[in-house]
Amino acid sequence: MLHPLKITSTLADETRFSIYQYMLQEKDSFSVQNIADKFQIHPNVARLHLTKLNEIDVITSEYEKTGKGGRPGRKYKAVANGIALTFPQRNYEELLSWVLEIIIELGEDANTIGKKICYKKGVAQIQSILSKRQKDKALISFDERVEIITEAASLIGYVPVILDKPEGKTIRFAVYNCPFHSQIEKHASLVCDLHESFLKGQFEYLFDVQEFVQIDSMVESCKYCTYRIDI
Repeated sequence: MLHPLKITSTLADETRFSIYQYMLQEKDSFSVQNIADKFQIHPNVARLHLTKLNEIDVITSEYEKTGKGGRPGRKYKAVANGIALTFPQRNYEELLSWVLEIIIELGEDANTIGKKICYKKGVAQIQSILSKRQKDKALISFDERVEIITEAASLIGYVPVILDKPEGKTIRFAVYNCPFHSQIEKHASLVCDLHESFLKGQFEYLFDVQEFVQIDSMVESCKYCTYRIDI
């Protein structure tokens, strides 16, 4: 098992961490040259960053034959489950699995209560960000609200598009790095319900949401979980 200090020291480099974030978001395989071009760095530097990320098992690498002869090129891809660190060691993944199984055993009432709690947690996270910024929700602009929801979505998603329509604005929101990916295979429906309630709490606290609709889901083999929020 890798020592946590090796992981944190590897990800402490700003460029390397940005590369890792990018690979998590895009979910594609990349060559050294792809990364060099994207981050405008020398291929040798890109190779070093990718090698370091590979050493701590947050990305994988494999050779890909081009069909053109010669030496096959190496491709790199982010590990779907990402990485979690706790000091000292704590097994929160197993605890999460137990809680989800308890909710399932207790039935629909427990599911409903779980969604209410997750909704409140979403609201609480936005309130915490507002408090740190010393902002009053009633006095902030639309652009500031977008900045806050983007901060709340750090590492799991982003707000890529805001569309103006005659009837109001629409936000297209995507989750590219599900924080509960390890539990999706076994408890997909419940996990998605709880996470969506959390997201609704965030958006509905900041915006006058008219409709909150999921468009795509990773459970259905989509690249991202995407949502349309009409406000």
